[in-house]
Amino acid sequence: MAQKGVQLDSEKISCSICLDLLKDPVTIPCGHSYCQCRKTFIPRPVLEKNILLAELVEELKKTGLQAAPADHCYAGPEDVACDVCTGRKLKAIKSCLVCLVSYCKKHLQPHYDVAQFKKHKLVEPSKNLQQLVCSRHDEVMKIFCRTDQQSICYLCLMDEHKGHETVPAAAERAEKQKELEASRQQIQQRIQDGEKDVKLLQQEVEVINGSADKAVEDSEKIFTELIRLIQIRSSDVKQQIRSQQETEVSRVKELQEKLEQEITELKRKDGELEQLSHTEDHTQFLHNYPSLSALSESTHSSSINIRPLRYFEDVTAAVSETRDKLQDILTEKWTNVSLAVTEVDVLLSEPEPKSRDDFLQYPNEITLDSNTAHTHLILSELNRKVMAMKQQQFYSSHPERFTYYVQILSRDSDWTLLLGGGVKRKRS
Repeated sequence: MAQKGVQLDSEKISCSICLDLLKDPVTIPCGHSYCQCRKTFIPRPVLEKNILLAELVEELKKTGLQAAPADHCYAGPEDVACDVCTGRKLKAIKSCLVCLVSYCKKHLQPHYDVAQFKKHKLVEPSKNLQQLVCSRHDEVMKIFCRTDQQSICYLCLMDEHKGHETVPAAAERAEKQKELEASRQQIQQRIQDGEKDVKLLQQEVEVINGSADKAVEDSEKIFTELIRLIQIRSSDVKQQIRSQQETEVSRVKELQEKLEQEITELKRKDGELEQLSHTEDHTQFLHNYPSLSALSESTHSSSINIRPLRYFEDVTAAVSETRDKLQDILTEKWTNVSLAVTEVDVLLSEPEPKSRDDFLQYPNEITLDSNTAHTHLILSELNRKVMAMKQQQFYSSHPERFTYYVQILSRDSDWTLLLGGGVKRKRS
């Protein structure tokens, strides 16, 4: 009881201007007390210190009493204000759907005490009470027209909505509530599927990274066994693996990010629907339901199906196979390679082929140039083959035609074909 009395006193001894406990209280001629401030009055009133009230305030301060915050009871920009309060309005704690008025705790009391008011429907404070009133008839809309999909009042039912399919707002709310619950179940299922897919994708990233790292490690071990000339291939393979790894991880993470964004959006949607499901006013519920009930299509399949791939293991296998083949070649052909290396002069052109084996290193289908053919040579129809003839052939005069040596040039190679099958490189 003592504490309740102290709380009552704190309200009575608070300045009605600054809303805090009185500081240096003074009394104006009308008998009201306020804190001394810098406000100018013309004419300036005679201020006398209220000694009794000042002492009372000091005593209350010693007990630890503090003034309530300024926004403890008064309505702010985001609050619903009491429609009955005059001057600075208090926060409303309930709105009446019958009175279409929002009440603070003090002005709501008659709804609990007066028998006629007890039948009124009280809901959480709402700034949109006018949305519940028919703009045409100024009546509360308690009926829902399914034909026009809108809330109406009973006078609308007798007028422009006559003959339409109508139901009480509560009945329509019940139907929409069922749809809302079904939508929430779908959302929750999609959230579960999405979270499962995100885990699978995360595992996929780890497997890709692990496989790529192992492939790089194995490739480096393999390439260190090869000659220095092959080390450049190791760098190429490493770069390709990393590039492919980055590409695949990027694809997976992109899908993962989309799924996480969709999950976030679904959770937000679910929260909005849950909040809507708790709306006590049927008409308010029906007003907001169409804009919140629509669900966007999922951007992915119901579940991620990770195919059993080998990832980068094939890279390791391919490199190993190349190593084995190179080792075989180096073992079997080492003598030839050594000779070839010692004979090569990078500052000179390659030696002309002399043996059949030398020529077989340069297989190429050629087209012979008839403008260069000696007159004792005859060409096949497609200029693919040539034969030497004792009888002289008739060819038109051409500055590139051979006249002394029985020879012919190729159009698309750097070889000269000699009589008797000899071949030599064309000189520029």
